[in-house]
Amino acid sequence: MDDLVFNPYDPEVIVDPVPTYRRMREREPVHRNLVGGWTLFRYDDAQALLRDPRTSVEDRNAKPSLRSEMLERLGDAREGGQRAILNLDPPDHDRIRRIFTKAFTPRTVSALEPYVQRLVDESIDALAGAGGGDVIDDLAFIIPFAVITEMLGMPPEDAPMVREWSHALVKTLDPILTDDEIRAASDASRLLRAYCTERIAEKRARPDDGLLSLLIRAEDDGEQLDDDELLDQTVLLYVAGHETTVNLIGNGTYALLGHPTERARLAAAPELAANATEELLRWDSPVQYSRRIILEPTEIRGQRIDPGEFVLTCVGSANHDPDRWGPTADVLDLGREGAGAHLSFGNGIHHCLGAALARLEGRVALGTLARRLPTLELAGEPVRNGRIVLRGFDRLPVRVR
Repeated sequence: MDDLVFNPYDPEVIVDPVPTYRRMREREPVHRNLVGGWTLFRYDDAQALLRDPRTSVEDRNAKPSLRSEMLERLGDAREGGQRAILNLDPPDHDRIRRIFTKAFTPRTVSALEPYVQRLVDESIDALAGAGGGDVIDDLAFIIPFAVITEMLGMPPEDAPMVREWSHALVKTLDPILTDDEIRAASDASRLLRAYCTERIAEKRARPDDGLLSLLIRAEDDGEQLDDDELLDQTVLLYVAGHETTVNLIGNGTYALLGHPTERARLAAAPELAANATEELLRWDSPVQYSRRIILEPTEIRGQRIDPGEFVLTCVGSANHDPDRWGPTADVLDLGREGAGAHLSFGNGIHHCLGAALARLEGRVALGTLARRLPTLELAGEPVRNGRIVLRGFDRLPVRVR
């Protein structure tokens, strides 16, 4: 290996990581990263690792590193979330997933489509009436947050407060945090967990037909979620239920604005919306990395990785790997055959539980936007959110000509 360094915080990478990803795949696809772990850049390697049962997602299995030192500095915020399904290995993962599937069914998701369509239409009506606005605030955030709030039976008026906590909390997914970001995440964790604890108590006292009440009642062979597990799943649903889909809609809109021919293609063929959403997920993934901890000595492309080491699969790079996607890997093709094989929802046992909901929200939002606002254009410089793992925008100003 040479001294090639991959810096995900490089401004050029934040704006457009694809050229850098290409260089990493070609020169050092198994890369010793800046925080002391490893990063995989090729599709086959990433998919294989995400499926490998000899890996873990539980931090207790990791040996000391810059990442583990950062987690230690989070204090109590680190403990919160340890029982969330994303952070559990089997058998606990499998038990909680079975409980989830009883409360979070395909029928439940499908029944939400009229509600999602109404939210999208209302948001687009407002954008059109105002002659433009901010795609993030006026569409991308509104849809998934309203949906998960409705599903859980949470108070919709608390959206601004929860959004602020959520933004601070998801920053902990990034490999490096500043002291200010660590303090903000710790405060957000404490406040959001207290808030969700109160909502759980309310649902226990006055159950309804919402997802939270269903999770309280759901059982697997007579075993229910314990208090810690229930709280951690609730926080996870509330945060993950909207953060990644905000990025899907924002990133997808930006891609369509930059590819007018493909955008017109989608507007003219509404039936293309489902496949278009898969391609947009591939093109600029809302989740750029997924982590695993090695449990047994592992060799990838001749590189030995020891037990306890963190490995990041660079989903964003894998989704552009020509070995998987062919010579058009860096071309946006809304009709691409097999676009759904992207790794944006992960792979293996930790494949995203909310994938069907995100696909529904993305399909309706992006398809309707392309059809109803064919003259939409950028009205200023977009502002990236600066996150490494959950790639998206803070602002995406647009106008309707």
